[in-house]
Formats: sequence, structure tokens, C-alpha cells
Amino acid sequence: MRYVILALLGMGLFIPNAHARPVSYPGGWTFMFMNDGDANSAHIHYSPTADMSVGYKFENWRDKEFTLNALQVNNLLKRWNKKHSQANLYLKSGIGIAHSDRDDFDSETSPAGFTGIATDWENRRFFVSYENRYTEAGKIDDFFKQSARVGWAPYEGDYGDLHTWMMLQVDHSPESDDNFTVTPLVRFFKDVHLLEAGMNNNGEVLFNYVLRY
Repeated sequence: MRYVILALLGMGLFIPNAHARPVSYPGGWTFMFMNDGDANSAHIHYSPTADMSVGYKFENWRDKEFTLNALQVNNLLKRWNKKHSQANLYLKSGIGIAHSDRDDFDSETSPAGFTGIATDWENRRFFVSYENRYTEAGKIDDFFKQSARVGWAPYEGDYGDLHTWMMLQVDHSPESDDNFTVTPLVRFFKDVHLLEAGMNNNGEVLFNYVLRY
């Protein structure tokens, strides 16, 4: 928990992101499929208002050897709309059940939960973001993770065009043996589709797909 406090206090040193907006427009559905060096996940959520979404989250943490099924609630805490830019601050939290097949915890099941903040700023050419999360899964595991991104669009597309972003992501997991990873990636989005692909400094693939409607 101390890492969460330090990260919140340190937000002034980072321009804090989420891979995709965790809250959609009122009545909107979002389907997210995320894969990186740590986990595979799926997140389906519905936004009853412009300030909140609620949905189901599944995660498979490969090295940690546990899965998580959770109800996740995302809250838009603040939005700054400027003439040529926008910034957002979110709270993302979930509660559910973790299950492990790890040696010491074979067939172990435990209540689990997580919480963290996500924030981003962007205009038509530049993007910066930061997010963190603390996860507690009883005897199975507990850990903190944070990540930051910077991005640049090589061209300014119009509405309906294919938009392209070149990005660099840095992940920090204080309790892992390899606690820093760096991932160059490319993001494409058009209409309701968003696709990201990259590879980190350990040769692990990042591949994300988001469908929003």
C-alpha cells in the first residue's frame, strides 16, 4: 500500500494513462482485450452516465500463476476541456475472486480487489499518460504496478480517418525481479476500433484491441 501513497504523492513528477478510456458516453459499451508481458485480460463495461462505467474484468497473470474475475467500476473524477486539448483523471477499482494453481497455492481461491488512478492529457499531435494499481488477493499475491506513456501523431487526421500514434510505454513493478520494462508501440484507431501492437525490451509482445459502441 505504501507504493500507492508514494505514487499519488509523486503525480507531480509524472504526467499521469489508461490504454483506452475507462468511461464511455452514456449508454455506450466498450470491449477491451489486452495482452502484454505480464497478463492477458478482457474487460467489458457499460457506461450509464458520462462519469461512470461498470463491467466485468478477467485477468490471467501468467508469471504470478493466478486468474482474477472481478466486477470493475470506473469513475471519471475530473475532466479538463480546453480549446485544443483535453485531460482526464479516473479512479478504477474492482472486487472479485482470485484463483491460483501455483505450487504453494494449488487450487487456492481468495477474495481479491484492486484500485488505482489513471490520468491522461492529449491534443491532436501529442499524448502523455500515467496509471497505477494496487492489487490484493489474500494469500495468493499482492502487488503494485504503474506505467506511463508518451505519444506522437505523425499526422493530423480528420474525423473518420485512420489515426496513427507512435508511443513509448514504461512499466514499473517494484516487487518484480525485472522491475522496469520499456515498450515501443504503435496505435491505430478508426471509428469504433482501436488497435495497439509493440514489443518490450525483453522481447515480450504487447497486443491490445478495443471496440467501443
